[in-house]
Amino acid sequence: MTTIRLYNTRTRRKEGFAPLDPDNVRMYVCGPTVYDRAHLGNARPVVVFDVLYRLLRHVYGEGHVTYVRNFTDVDDKINARAKESGRAIGEITAETTQWFLEDMGELGALEPDYMPRATQYIPQMVAMIEDLIAKGHAYEAEGHVLFAVDSWRENYGALSGRTVDDMIAGARVEVAPYKRNPMDFVLWKPSDADQPGWDSPWGRGRPGWHIECSAMAYELLGESFDIHGGGNDLMFPHHENEIAQSCCAHPEGDFARVWMHNEMLQVEGKKMSKSLGNFFTVRDLLDQGIPGEVIRFVFLSTHYRKPMDWTAEKAIDAKARLFGFVELISMYGDLLEAMKLDPEPALIDALADDLNTHAALECVGKMNSSSDANRLARNLVFLGVYSGPELESRVNEYRQGVETLRNIVTLLQSAREKAKKNKDFSEVDRIKDILSAANVSVRMSKDDVDLRPEIDFDPAKLEALK
Repeated sequence: MTTIRLYNTRTRRKEGFAPLDPDNVRMYVCGPTVYDRAHLGNARPVVVFDVLYRLLRHVYGEGHVTYVRNFTDVDDKINARAKESGRAIGEITAETTQWFLEDMGELGALEPDYMPRATQYIPQMVAMIEDLIAKGHAYEAEGHVLFAVDSWRENYGALSGRTVDDMIAGARVEVAPYKRNPMDFVLWKPSDADQPGWDSPWGRGRPGWHIECSAMAYELLGESFDIHGGGNDLMFPHHENEIAQSCCAHPEGDFARVWMHNEMLQVEGKKMSKSLGNFFTVRDLLDQGIPGEVIRFVFLSTHYRKPMDWTAEKAIDAKARLFGFVELISMYGDLLEAMKLDPEPALIDALADDLNTHAALECVGKMNSSSDANRLARNLVFLGVYSGPELESRVNEYRQGVETLRNIVTLLQSAREKAKKNKDFSEVDRIKDILSAANVSVRMSKDDVDLRPEIDFDPAKLEALK
């Protein structure tokens, strides 16, 4: 069996991965707060942990991996969006949840086994909060319930490598008179008449952000599970707080044994920001004609623990490389046979080495001969760059384009022969202009004409030749 090694943020070293139960490898990844379109940075952890999910299913079997990614559908950002738009909260969250799934699907991401919504687990959150109060780890104050960091002080900060005193001095904490310690964080807060709320022992209210992941992870994965993932911006306070409340509620468990965090995304070397004009949603790029496979390929080109820099140049290069892959597969491949193959051992080894997608793509890039076509196709599908049907569609489009151009070769040769006789090359030039507009490469020798589809080949523009 392949040995997987993963960098564990908690221990700050790369470790051999040994699941608690090889028959049920369990992974939880923090999902989006659904109030708007997912921006490009939101997509990075989705792609990163989708690749890990694929690797785990390959090593342990598709039926032996449980992947959970939540939706936060109760949050002050959602409340604010509802207030400014005049739309119902449920309508907003339903719409934006669907947007997220559609956009991530365009990037080749498989849907997790479970996608719980916070509002579906309010009773479980209330029960966990009650348990934390009973064990002396939480307290009620002015309609709020807060986690008492001092009750977990010797362990709090282990993930992020900070002491409580350092965090108080340097962290952004909500200062409130009802807190015993500035670092205490909200488990439950009161709701007014205009805010979503649920009945609880502490009055009508709603959960804090951190408690939802602890409650849902426990319900779906148990008191101990294998991997917890997310962006490194969540390490503190979100993941630190998850550990505290989960380990205090279930001291007999380990919560998550391996913590994985992807680095952040930049655009053209700068932090993505609306004020800088470099803020993109995934849908923005898709609508600009950048296919999902190109976005995914660019993401995979950088190791997940390194900052990812999205640039227009990288997108152009990825598009060209993918076109070359499709061209090779179209000319020499057999997709039915390709899908019967196992993924390349060298590619699996690269991914097993702390998800080294950059090395995996280098492995793919070496498959550049006619005899490599089927192996290339299989590995592109394994990496999620294309699904099987998507690759089949791209290959069929290319092959149909080649067939169409065969007929046009005859047309162009005939026009050239006539032009040589009457010394009028206007028709030849007209045909060549149409071919150029359709992104067709035209090569003419003394005795031959060669037409080949190029990137962004548009067969619809060839209708002008009729």
